[in-house]
Amino acid sequence: MGVSYKKLFKLLIDKDMKKKDLQQAAGISPASVAKLAKDEYVSLEVIAKICTALEVDIGDIMEIVR
Repeated sequence: MGVSYKKLFKLLIDKDMKKKDLQQAAGISPASVAKLAKDEYVSLEVIAKICTALEVDIGDIMEIVR
């Protein structure tokens, strides 16, 4: 079981944002963005910062894949 952040990157495309824009808006590190791009686990704090910056819920940016 793992996580997928495809929803996040689709949302970024819809909002015409780049990964760098997300990094700056959410105040997260480049390493966190790299982990997101590889569908690796990141802390809940990072997820919360992204949700706050994009004004979305957790389910809007990630999903659990089996």
